[in-house]
Order: sequence, then structure tokens, then C-alpha cells
Amino acid sequence: MNHMKEKGMKIVFMIAACTSVLAVFLICWFLFSNGIPTIAKIGPLKFLFGTEWKPSNDKFGIFPMIVASIYVTGGAILVGVPVALFTSVFMARYCPKKIYGPLKSGIELMAGVPSIVYGFFGLVVLVPFIRNTFGGTGTSMLAAILLLGMMILPTIIGVTESAIRSVPESYYEGSLALGATKERSIFAVMIPAAKSGILAGVVLGIGRAIGETMAVVMIAGNQARMPKGLLKGVRTLTMNIVTEMGYATGLHREALIATAVVLFVFILIINLSLSLLNRRSENAQ
Repeated sequence: MNHMKEKGMKIVFMIAACTSVLAVFLICWFLFSNGIPTIAKIGPLKFLFGTEWKPSNDKFGIFPMIVASIYVTGGAILVGVPVALFTSVFMARYCPKKIYGPLKSGIELMAGVPSIVYGFFGLVVLVPFIRNTFGGTGTSMLAAILLLGMMILPTIIGVTESAIRSVPESYYEGSLALGATKERSIFAVMIPAAKSGILAGVVLGIGRAIGETMAVVMIAGNQARMPKGLLKGVRTLTMNIVTEMGYATGLHREALIATAVVLFVFILIINLSLSLLNRRSENAQ
């Protein structure tokens, strides 16, 4: 009887795994089968490196959106990763038990807040602050960077804290026994030992930042041009898709699907980079 149950559950798990793989395959097939011919029709160089996006004139250059996505995502990582790393270290090694529960619950609650709510917060708080402090309209690349840096915190903190806690306690105790301080034992021993987990958290954060749409639409300015500064408006790849897909037809719609292909390729490159880094770290050990 137990053998039959185990065999049945094995089949259920296999079906679930195959369903996940099939879903990814179908997404890839839809995107690439529709996007690649469009890129070939427009011209790869004109599409990827063109600086003008004017669908009414059949100009579909997404280079400004690519640059804006890279700038916004890179800025969010620069803002969010140090804060997330130090928060993870505090929660794993320094946090008193009395406040750990509320702090953990608050971070998990941040992960569950809808993107549109973050967007309203950025529109009501960040945009006026930037406008009153630095000038301009406030809807800018800087606002998007700060908001995304905030949004990726719970993702990176959760994975990084788990990675730090997974390091054997003997590493920490051995470092102390050799005369190292508590801080040196954490940052010179435990953090390098948890490097793979920390990198995974950062990559998840990058994926969240580069794929975010609604919150960025509300505060980034939505200007389809090359980024001209932190206080100027920009349009990312996701913004380009969501703002125009509702009314796009013909070649315009196909160009938006091709834009999704470029975004998908970015995510694949990021995940492959993580795999290569993890493989190198394993070989080094």
C-alpha cells in the first residue's frame, strides 16, 4: 500500500515538474516565434540600436528603453543591495529575539504589497520630495531607482538571511577562536561562505527590478528618449510594452512583442551569469 502511495506521489510530482517546463517552453515559443520575425522585418540594428520610437512613422528603435532599463536596474541594485545585505547580517547575527519576529513580519509584508501601492507611495512621497529638493518635475529616473531599490529589499533580504544562517556555526566559532573580532568573523568568513546564496538573492532582486512595470510607469516620466540625467524622465522596456499594447495593431503590436523578447533575453543572460558564477565558486572550493 505504501509503495503504491509513493509511486502515485512520484507521478504527481513528475506531472507538476513537466507542467512547469511546458509552461516555460510555451512562453519561449510564443515570444520567439512572434518576435524574431518582427526584428528581422524591422532590421536588427534599427530595432536594437535605433534611438527613435515613433510607431506612427514606422520607427521602432528601442535602444533608449534598453539603456533606461539598465540604468534604472543598476541604480536600484546599488541602492538596495547594501541595505539588504546589512539588514540580513543584522537579522542573522545581531537582532534581539524580541524584535526579530516583528521585523521579519514587516519585511515579509513588504514583499506582499502590490506594485500599484508602491507606485502610489512613490507618486505621493518620492516625486514631491525630489521635485522640492532637486528641482524638475520629480517624475524621473532617480524616483524609479529609489522606489525599485525599496521594492527589491524583501526579496534579497529573505534569500540572503537564509544563506547566512545556512553557514555552519563552526566557521564562526573557529574564526573567533583564532582571534578575529565578531565583525571580521561575519564579513570575512560567513559572508564569503554564503556567497552563492547571496548572489542568488541579488539575481532575484535584479529580475524583480528589471521586470517591474506599474510602479515605474507612475513615477519614471514615461519619455521614450535617451536618458539625459537622473532628474529626467525615462521609459523602460516594460513601460514601453504596458503603455502601448492596449491600442497597438499590426507592426506596432509585433514590435512590442519583440521588445518582450529582448527583455526575456536579458533575464536569461542574468540567470546564466548566476549559474556560471556558482559553478566557478564550486570549482574553486
